[in-house]
Amino acid sequence: MHGPASPGWLLVALCAATGAYCLLRMRSTVEEQRRTAGGEALMGFGMAAMAVPAAVAAPPHWAWLGYAAVFGAAALRALWAARGGGHHLHHVVGACAMAYMAVVMAASPGGHHAHGGSGVPLVTGALLLYFTAYVLVSGVRLLPVAAMTGSTGATVPGSARTPGWGDRPELSRACRLSMGIAMLAMLVTL
Repeated sequence: MHGPASPGWLLVALCAATGAYCLLRMRSTVEEQRRTAGGEALMGFGMAAMAVPAAVAAPPHWAWLGYAAVFGAAALRALWAARGGGHHLHHVVGACAMAYMAVVMAASPGGHHAHGGSGVPLVTGALLLYFTAYVLVSGVRLLPVAAMTGSTGATVPGSARTPGWGDRPELSRACRLSMGIAMLAMLVTL
């Protein structure tokens, strides 16, 4: 991607940290959690690789085609997994967005995309709208239930099994939120 180097490196760090956390979540005892975490780890590390500032390391043309192939395959896998419902439809959209960005970068001369006078392309605009809505909804889901309902009910320590830090739903939601924000940042620079 192109743009200033400092925000680019922050985006790389955010995506790599998210990918690393998702790798740790793959140690969960819940099979569906492991599968979802694996797809999210791929997205996190792929986003980190694609966000490296072009001024530092401009990837060769074939690398963009490789990204497109990897994320195209990830989109097909997520589409297959979406037959059972759940969060997989978002993974389909995310993987398709990554493949789209890779194709745009491969098609542009020197790996830089220029819109010219035509404004934002339709696909980019639709993806921006989707990820903006996703980030807003994900942010609301992170609000504690007690804060949303106004209740102050406390749980008795030891009354329920506390999930491991890799199985905590709020951490996986925060992970998805950070990747949604990163996706927005990458789409804006496209």
